[in-house]
Amino acid sequence: MERIVEIEKFETEELSETNLRPDAWNEYVGQEQIKKNLGVFIEASKKRGEALDHVLFYGPPGLGKTTLALIIANEMGSSIKVTAAPMIEKSGDLAAIMTNLDEGDILFIDEIHRLSPAVEEILYSAMEDFRLDIIIGSGPAAQTVKIDLPRFTLIGATTRAGMLSNPLRDRFGMSFRMNFYGPQELALIVQQASEKLSKEIVHEAALEIAKRSRGTPRIALRLLRRVRDFSDVANEEQILLERTRFALEQLGINTYGFDEMDIRLLEYLMQAKGRPMGLSTIAAALSEDEGTVEDVLEPYLLANGYLERTARGRVATQKSYEVLKFKAPTQKHSLFEE
Repeated sequence: MERIVEIEKFETEELSETNLRPDAWNEYVGQEQIKKNLGVFIEASKKRGEALDHVLFYGPPGLGKTTLALIIANEMGSSIKVTAAPMIEKSGDLAAIMTNLDEGDILFIDEIHRLSPAVEEILYSAMEDFRLDIIIGSGPAAQTVKIDLPRFTLIGATTRAGMLSNPLRDRFGMSFRMNFYGPQELALIVQQASEKLSKEIVHEAALEIAKRSRGTPRIALRLLRRVRDFSDVANEEQILLERTRFALEQLGINTYGFDEMDIRLLEYLMQAKGRPMGLSTIAAALSEDEGTVEDVLEPYLLANGYLERTARGRVATQKSYEVLKFKAPTQKHSLFEE
């Protein structure tokens, strides 16, 4: 079952996300420092008549990496080709994409850390020398074919920057970390999206959605669409605060943005009374795989101070005890305690 606060994109969300995306800098909310720096670099590239340096965006899913890439293309007046690393299975796939690029075009590769080593090797010369070195055939008959490429810009996006190889990371001229959004920023995103949905939302209701969206625009927009459904069924012309609170409670999202899985994880840690719990133990207790716990459940809780990783395992913080009204342990367990 899909969690409504799932940070990854649902398969059915592609069209709705695309329709609600901003198209220009003045519509893009948040990530202010990234916007300022990119604005300078884009303006400088345009003045020189050159392609923009290769750009890497990294950070949790749903924070606007793809949207930024599309806006960069608009600002540069360039065409953009969008793909994802899992779709580039062999060197021929990459060659087919790159030989169709024109001067100044942008190639956006999502989840770039998932490129196979063989494809990544070919990407090095393409990024650095704008040349493809492809081996055709095998054994004694194998030969290397060199194909010149137009100067293009590669924009890579990854949720796992630590999994990028150093040679690939070093070939990006610019690297930006995407940060979680504040409630006011998310409220503005929700209000802009509601206009595109032709359903006005009062500011207080937008802020309520924002506070429960875990700092992530993708979740905020998903909650907005569901709250709109409740409002439409109630025949209300505007999305009001009372209806918004009712809808979010029905969806199982509390005032801190926690759903049932988050609460189960934190309650399990709090029941350990301060004793650190290992990832495998937590995964078994929640009947989830370790990857889901580490990549889906933990990032928001860690980033907002509800959870800590220690040398011996995970522990709930004082903040978690306070918001979930659990009695905090009277003493802390030593990291070296057996």
